[in-house]
Amino acid sequence: MTEITLSVPDISCGHCKMTIEGAVSLLEGVGRVLVDVASATVDLGYEDPATLEQIVAAIEAQGYAVPAQA
Repeated sequence: MTEITLSVPDISCGHCKMTIEGAVSLLEGVGRVLVDVASATVDLGYEDPATLEQIVAAIEAQGYAVPAQA
């Protein structure tokens, strides 16, 4: 399983947390998604068939920008 933490600067409240966790958890292959409002990050665990590109697209479809990750 791939583990990654994404920075999502627009996360600011519990609604943001619920929205992102709900959208990403629907993707097949996502085993874990946890949004931390205080640090504006999304911790993920995923495997095939999910891809990072699909996860980023799901977050961005909810209106949150995901800057390029290092």
